[in-house]
Amino acid sequence: MGQKMDDLSRIPVSHCPKVFVQRDYSNGTQLCFQNKFPQDLDGKIDAATFQETISTLNRMYLEAETLNSKTYCESCMACLTAYLSYICFDTHYEKMLKKIRHYIDEQNQNVYVPRGLMLIDPVERGLRVLEICVLNDSTGGR
Repeated sequence: MGQKMDDLSRIPVSHCPKVFVQRDYSNGTQLCFQNKFPQDLDGKIDAATFQETISTLNRMYLEAETLNSKTYCESCMACLTAYLSYICFDTHYEKMLKKIRHYIDEQNQNVYVPRGLMLIDPVERGLRVLEICVLNDSTGGR
């Protein structure tokens, strides 16, 4: 699996056509991406697969931002140690971002790259958009 992930990181995505999935602000500033299927992906991936990916990402981001007793204790410990405790362990949010990155890598490897697409982790775009690179545009640049 390590070799395949290295192969994905070498795919040049800087000059390929891109499709952007915007954030959905209908529920306030909660991190959530629009679930509407972009027309530019028509014929490249089916809408149900795309929407399942977006729904899973939205659920994971919601879990990352949810406050509970564990996150409360993390914050209290950070305050008590002048935030030095963050040197020793990852926060719940950081752990979820790693989990999301792993999910995106897995989706790229198993679903998107075989169809000529590649998801870019929203963290790389400041959590503003989900970028999808079209690696082999068979539509002739429409």
